[in-house]
Amino acid sequence: MTRCRLCGSEAMASVVDLGATPPCESFLAADRLDQPEPAYPLHLRVCTDCWLAQIPPLIKPEETFTEYAYFSSYSTSWVEHARTFVADAAERVGLGTDAFVVEVASNDGYLLRHVVDRGIRCLGIEPSVNVGAAARDAGVPTLTAFLSPETGTAVRAEHGPADLVVANNVYAHIPDVIGFTQGLRALVADDGWVSIEVQHLLTLIEENQYDTIYHEHFQYYTVAAAIRALASGGLALVDVELLPTHGGSIRLWARPAEVAGEPTQRVADVLAREKAAGLQELSGYTEFSARVAKVRRDLLKFLIEAAERGETVVGYGAPGKGNTLLNHCGIRPDLLPYTVDRNPYKHGRFTPGTRIPILAPEQIAADRPDYVLVLPWNLRAELVGQLSFVGDWGGRLVFPIPELSIVEVKA
Repeated sequence: MTRCRLCGSEAMASVVDLGATPPCESFLAADRLDQPEPAYPLHLRVCTDCWLAQIPPLIKPEETFTEYAYFSSYSTSWVEHARTFVADAAERVGLGTDAFVVEVASNDGYLLRHVVDRGIRCLGIEPSVNVGAAARDAGVPTLTAFLSPETGTAVRAEHGPADLVVANNVYAHIPDVIGFTQGLRALVADDGWVSIEVQHLLTLIEENQYDTIYHEHFQYYTVAAAIRALASGGLALVDVELLPTHGGSIRLWARPAEVAGEPTQRVADVLAREKAAGLQELSGYTEFSARVAKVRRDLLKFLIEAAERGETVVGYGAPGKGNTLLNHCGIRPDLLPYTVDRNPYKHGRFTPGTRIPILAPEQIAADRPDYVLVLPWNLRAELVGQLSFVGDWGGRLVFPIPELSIVEVKA
């Protein structure tokens, strides 16, 4: 990478180099196990001019999102998060039955179903054919497309301008951040609102959340960098909320620059926190690589020592972030014989790179392992409850991030 994709600067500094891994959602069918598997460098850098953290765009979104393995509705807490957001947004923006809501990267309709339930006209824009079909089956109108300025203009011409445009957990997934932002502006009404949720680089750095660095995530935002990104498409930040989702996210409330007005005090407060953490100078990034290396050493030490004691460790979940962790640590089936996932799409498949089998969740109760390594650590509160049955036989849960933590659970 020689230039920043947002400001064009060549002043790029290394943050952490995770080697080379396959795309994190390229789960392998059994008949592909003897075939070559491409791997791509995973090296996070930060632009020291605009402070947008980013990885090179080595894979195209079309390679990942035409058919996608992630269905949002399989997370109970995520569906509830979406329901609460819709209720709050309807009050904040004043969404009545004559309103129009568009969600970009709408997945399987996990969020817009709540808009449909309120009798509000809506449209999802989802590039993945398979999950978009699931949304339509659930009664959520969905267009199969990637957002671009042209797509936004065409949707506006056909359906009218949107009172609210939602872009949750997609702003990191697009290499053309300027074109995508222009697409958001094309969709939203001149007096409308845009709501974006994206992981906060501040918590990623502070909490060692390096497994959320993967090829689908092309950039990683501070609020300071997000302000500049929004401005590239004619939008201005007016408010920000700090969320616990994905280990720490920001919800950006933006409007067309002409009507935005002054940002709230919360924007100033978060900008001050980022500056205090050193994220607008290199000092805030220099220790991250060493802390990442410790996470790797601690997890490998635990798994090796458990194996030497004859204890069994299996995985729970097969999220994209888990594949960054597994590949960076070099974990194979000798240390983790399988993982399980609630999504039937992944059953019978294997994790990319590490080739760990993915089974149905019932396998854990059948095998009664000594430990369950929880890969979607960001759902800790939800999963400690779901996995309480592991305590029936004295099993314990293991969380690798932000540091190795072994948790006893009670049924």
